[in-house]
Amino acid sequence: MAADPLTDDRLVDDGPDDTQGGVTADGPAPEEMYPDGPEVEVELRPQRRLRIWQLAPIVGLGAVGSLMFAFPLAFDFGDSGAVIAMLGLLICSCAAGWGMMAARRVGYTWPGLPPRGSGRRPDWRVVLGYVLLVALVVVLAVWRVARLR
Repeated sequence: MAADPLTDDRLVDDGPDDTQGGVTADGPAPEEMYPDGPEVEVELRPQRRLRIWQLAPIVGLGAVGSLMFAFPLAFDFGDSGAVIAMLGLLICSCAAGWGMMAARRVGYTWPGLPPRGSGRRPDWRVVLGYVLLVALVVVLAVWRVARLR
């Protein structure tokens, strides 16, 4: 039979020919990659965080409103308890709204809602869920204050 090129056992190794200890150098050395020293990661955009001048009034109003709301609920002082509780509820709501607006300016969004300026529309189910949650909290708070009378 003639020598068939397909039956020849002439397989070639695909790797490099000279390997010391079975390991090859794969890429440049660290000194070649970073000639000026170790690599330093730098954030190019500023971090999104609320500043202390944004947080202090929100936390203060929230604490005062919570105390004004909880005090008449814990110690019922006659007829003025409902008025104080409603004022506390109003202050808590204002602090929550102020906090949401400050967070929105920084760039935070509610979970499930698209980021500001993205051009996407929010999913109606997520918006409906948030509306129902806020309505439930308001109904429970007003019902509790109404029971003070």
